[in-house]
Amino acid sequence: MLRARIGRLETLLDRLTVALRGTAPAVPRRLQTARDVIDLLEEQVEAVRAETGASTLEKARVIGYLVAIARKSIETGNLAARVEMLETILKLREPAPHENGP
Repeated sequence: MLRARIGRLETLLDRLTVALRGTAPAVPRRLQTARDVIDLLEEQVEAVRAETGASTLEKARVIGYLVAIARKSIETGNLAARVEMLETILKLREPAPHENGP
């Protein structure tokens, strides 16, 4: 029940945004990888920078927060790539002679 109400409120806010700004609401997207998160954060930073109703200090705070999240996403993506590379190397590696057994 609460989710349905929140969904209706979000829909109304999207419609209000379209009516006031003449822009289409954001398309829902799936965040499954670090790259997806970074892309979304880049988009949001640009939206904040373009916002005319916010002060410079408000924009700086929001951008600083988003950049901190982006940094963590980048680090996570890099670590995931390194782990994947190590797993690939270990799978390709031949077993040592003593690992063959008797």
